[in-house]
Amino acid sequence: MLEKALHGSRRYYIWLAFLGALVIVGAIAYSRQLNYGLGLTGISRDVPWGLYISQFTFLAGISVTGVMVAIPHYLHNFKAFAKVVILGEFLAVAAVIGAILFVVVDLGQPARVMNVLLYPSPWSIMFWDIVVLGAYLLVSIVIGWTALAAEKKGLPVPRWAKVLTYLSIPLAIAVQTVEAFLYAGLPGKDYWATAILAARFLSSAFASGPALLIMICMIIGKVSSFKVLEKAIDALAKIVLYAIVINVFFFLLEVFTALYSQVPAHQVSLTYLFFGYQGHGNLMPFMWAAAILAFIGIFMLAVPKLRHNKKTLVVALLAVFFCGWLDKGLGLVLGGFVPDSFGRVMEYTPTVNEVLIISGIYGIAMLVLTILYKVVIAVRRED
Repeated sequence: MLEKALHGSRRYYIWLAFLGALVIVGAIAYSRQLNYGLGLTGISRDVPWGLYISQFTFLAGISVTGVMVAIPHYLHNFKAFAKVVILGEFLAVAAVIGAILFVVVDLGQPARVMNVLLYPSPWSIMFWDIVVLGAYLLVSIVIGWTALAAEKKGLPVPRWAKVLTYLSIPLAIAVQTVEAFLYAGLPGKDYWATAILAARFLSSAFASGPALLIMICMIIGKVSSFKVLEKAIDALAKIVLYAIVINVFFFLLEVFTALYSQVPAHQVSLTYLFFGYQGHGNLMPFMWAAAILAFIGIFMLAVPKLRHNKKTLVVALLAVFFCGWLDKGLGLVLGGFVPDSFGRVMEYTPTVNEVLIISGIYGIAMLVLTILYKVVIAVRRED
């Protein structure tokens, strides 16, 4: 069925050319990093994790989208999600591929990935992270491709594929939980030392992922004959609403605990993120933007008239998506390194080469997603 991705309109080829250009530019930048080293990035001794790891964390959360549409459809027989399940699974595939690539470029030398596989350690959280990510990627590919093949032949989805769907549920939760443990298990980083971090990861993922999926469904509906039921879009929008409300609630719990307890170690990171600390505050505008976008998204999704209007719905979904990216893909990682071990503020500033590599990886993820969705649209056009 992959041959169907070779045929398309002029807009389709222009889009592929744009993504290909991103990938080429990113590959050139990555070759420079391979030759020179991670000194071309903004990471340092005091801030060893930068945008690579933050984007890895964010994209791994987006991958949970596959489960968010599979659970209502297969477990609760919600027929409105019938056409959305494959889209959700393939979005999970593209997101996991992007997340894995961010880990590879962060290691400096890609061969170091083999150290985790050749010398596995059950006591290493990174080992378990690779295990659950790899398993979730494989399961998502099999479920999505099997469902699409069954749809092409006009047959029901095999029972064994549904069993894999049940398996994907704990795997998706494990992806976010293990990632939260990567942060919460580090001593000396009080911003991450919280038992509720895994719950925050999950609620953020359940908001950002479905928000992106809805926008993708609306774009597909504009550029092709493929349409998603309004009932499915409204149900997904409600999921986004509940998830972002829970996520904001969890974050406010952290704020109360840190500020009311008056424990300095728990206040510093939040103070730095929102008000600046020791004259430093590069992330302040981004975190305030995330807070404002969160409440804009909640308000617009909570009002039925605004939620049912496609134009205002897009604005609300964009607000939720970028709120999640700013909080989880920027503030969470970088804010956790303030202060350093000596009580100082060492701010992180990404380099141009680093941004080009990030653009290239996003280009690869979007290229994979475009090809998979082109196959889905072609198959359904035949039906």
